[in-house]
Amino acid sequence: MDWGRLFFSPEGRIGQRDYWLGVLILIVLWVLSHLAHIFAPLIWLLLLWPWVCVIAKRLHDFGKSGWMILIPVVIGCIAVIGAIVAGGVGVIAAIFAAATDGGSDAVNWMSALGALGVALVFLGVAAVVKIIFLIWVGAVRGDAGDNRYGPPPGGATTLPAATV
Repeated sequence: MDWGRLFFSPEGRIGQRDYWLGVLILIVLWVLSHLAHIFAPLIWLLLLWPWVCVIAKRLHDFGKSGWMILIPVVIGCIAVIGAIVAGGVGVIAAIFAAATDGGSDAVNWMSALGALGVALVFLGVAAVVKIIFLIWVGAVRGDAGDNRYGPPPGGATTLPAATV
């Protein structure tokens, strides 16, 4: 397998096996990046391009544009904005109400927790959409023949026949 092409080139097509292997490696790297503490966000930024390459090539395998990667990204951005608006405004309102009441009113604090719950719902829905997207991309069978993105994958994962 050409690891450089898998992780650093969005051109061409890859099969389901290579896709799931790439996703597994990227998830392991993401989990291990948490050990780097302060450098973890930098590592996450460095992992963005390999994610784009792996998913785009898999989308190409069944004739879809790599730009479809933007679907979960846009939904994630909308969810973050919704979480900030719904959760943030609710929390700020509850804090100001508690400050004017002397901070002892339990209703104010419960409304703040409720607003945070709404924010978590927005983010949870976005996470589910992203997971469903990853599974969908990996589960759909590729085109059997050539498509506009090239010939079907096969050479990258199969070993050449032994000559006797």
